[in-house]
Amino acid sequence: MARDPRQSTRHSSPHASPRTSPRSSRRSSHRETHPVDELLPLPRLALYGFQHVLAFYAAAVIVPVLLGNALGLSRQDLVHLINADLLTCGVASIIQALGVWKVGARLPLVQGVTFTAVSPMIAIGTGAGGGAAGLLVVYGAVITAGIATFLFAPLFSRLVKYFPPVVIGTILTIIGITLIPVALQDAAGGAHLLGTPAYGDPRNLAYALGTLLFILTLARIGKPFLSSLAVLLGLVVGTAVAWLLGDADFTAVREAGWFGVTTPFHFGTPRFELLPILAMLVVILITMVETTGDVYAIGEITRKEVDADTVARALRADGVATVLGGVLNSFPYVAFAENIGLVRMSKVMSRYVVVAAGVFMVVLGLLPKAGSLVASVPHPVLGGAAIAMFGIVAAVGIQILGKADLREERNTLILAVSLGAALLPSTVAPFFDRMPDDLRAVLDSGITLGAVTAITLNLLFNVFTSRTTMEIDWDEIGEDGPPEPRFGAVPS
Repeated sequence: MARDPRQSTRHSSPHASPRTSPRSSRRSSHRETHPVDELLPLPRLALYGFQHVLAFYAAAVIVPVLLGNALGLSRQDLVHLINADLLTCGVASIIQALGVWKVGARLPLVQGVTFTAVSPMIAIGTGAGGGAAGLLVVYGAVITAGIATFLFAPLFSRLVKYFPPVVIGTILTIIGITLIPVALQDAAGGAHLLGTPAYGDPRNLAYALGTLLFILTLARIGKPFLSSLAVLLGLVVGTAVAWLLGDADFTAVREAGWFGVTTPFHFGTPRFELLPILAMLVVILITMVETTGDVYAIGEITRKEVDADTVARALRADGVATVLGGVLNSFPYVAFAENIGLVRMSKVMSRYVVVAAGVFMVVLGLLPKAGSLVASVPHPVLGGAAIAMFGIVAAVGIQILGKADLREERNTLILAVSLGAALLPSTVAPFFDRMPDDLRAVLDSGITLGAVTAITLNLLFNVFTSRTTMEIDWDEIGEDGPPEPRFGAVPS
């Protein structure tokens, strides 16, 4: 691309032109600020941040709900887990987006509890007797895994060269495809209605479809500001319609307390046992790959260069957040792919928006009544919005796959076999019921199986054979879209 001759004139001298006014200097400085580092006005920060919270909330609380119910915890303990989760999510998101020392990617990445750890934690907790006693073993494994993530982050980041677009794109596509059924389940009424006549009721589908169409309409014909708030407005309007028709219940808001503090080691001193720790270390290895894919995805969306140091900082933030989760009665944390779709839809790329979302989450973690209000968004309304957001995660994966040479049979096989492996747990669940508990705890996850398959096949087909693979050239990513792919050798 030819350089603007005015740019050459402007930069030809190390000294500013005498005719340059302070106002034009400020405008020039503003233009040089990357959208990721742009500090928006406070009202917009609050609106965009709250939109992230609404998009994130259901996925954030589902893990403690699933684990708490599986371990037979009381309602009071379950509420404590939810508040602890939200508080830790907020602190972790602030660390990841804002950055502290060498911790945090300084990208608009929201931190949340990883779904990959749900099955292993349930297996660990029930194997330890369930209840609070089971939680103590889970927390011992979580804290150890968080420390390992922090220490291993620099070494893992150097392995990024072994994760070309065919691997990163495949993993992100798998994450999106795995999450879409969760959105569809919400659209049908939510998992809690499974087996009842209300599940799949046309009324639920109407709420989901209406919310989705409202979001699409704003995105299509709305002004940029309205388009950027499409998800938030869709959730608010959908909830308001459901309330007017008697399908939104705010009873829990009235019953919830105003203030609740999460105390460290609320359930007792964690227990550190070898086998649970080993199982959690395997899970954390997969989540590190997931975070790596999320970091590259957000870099692709925001046009922000991602390198090994960025990945290392993001992984350190995962480690710190996971240790913090174990201390504050929460769980392993990972960069949340769900909110990457929201960044793409809203085109709001400022990392300070995620900082604002983190502040909201901390407040929700300390104010059970406020958290209950957000939780009152009906499942079908949330499902309608999530269909678009989760689908975009898969679309970003496909976009990155476009940088891989899928005409090459080996790359095609990596994608094809990994997708097949990822669908195995959800389509042939009885297969995993016959596995030993420890093995099932690790493999009974589509994201885990798909990611392990993609990484292993890439090592066998491309790395160990010293074949040429495709790398992302960040210097060529401009404002007009992704560049034509460029090839480079990946060292064996």
